[in-house]
Amino acid sequence: MITRAKVQLHTLLLLIIVVHFSQPVCVDVPSETEAVLGKPMKLTCISCMKREEVSARTRVDWYYLPKQDQNIIQDPIPIFVYKDGHPEETEGPWLGRLVWNGSQDLQDVSIRIRNVTFNDSGTYECQVFRKFEFDYFTPSVTETKVIELTVKEKASEDPAALYSEIMMYVLLVFLTFWLLVEMVYCYRKISKSDEQVQDTATNYLAIPSEHKDNPAAPVTE
Repeated sequence: MITRAKVQLHTLLLLIIVVHFSQPVCVDVPSETEAVLGKPMKLTCISCMKREEVSARTRVDWYYLPKQDQNIIQDPIPIFVYKDGHPEETEGPWLGRLVWNGSQDLQDVSIRIRNVTFNDSGTYECQVFRKFEFDYFTPSVTETKVIELTVKEKASEDPAALYSEIMMYVLLVFLTFWLLVEMVYCYRKISKSDEQVQDTATNYLAIPSEHKDNPAAPVTE
């Protein structure tokens, strides 16, 4: 009992240590750059933080960058703002069609476009401003990511997705065949074992009674 209690205590301590030191994994993945007309589209913007930076204050500004002309220089158009824990849309053709799609820890600061139109094609900029709150100083950092979005009437075929689907079906057929082979093998093995038991019982019954092992005679006083 003492040994079992020690093992359980050590296991509990190990689980506590693992949970304490484990942190959510942040993977910086690029955004999709192709949208389908009339469908929703996620503009992915990942800004990973280190463990000691989790307490930072975050502000996210999304801009649309018009095509620049040689004679006319246009400023970026603000289309979405996230600050103080609240998402805010700005005036313009995207009003009512942009939705906050970020994570709770603000490492994913993406937005989603509802009902994509051809006018949504163009360049988008995700600007992430973080102000860190350490004990003795409060540094800040700004990270900018650019997304080139193209809107098409129909989704183009992805060769990688088609290859993955084919491989999935091939693997499914292989696993089904392997399962059938295992079932047949196990059935034959069990049948052979039953036949051996039956043959042993038949041979035993065929032996004359005088050749069979006699049970020990009872002991009498």
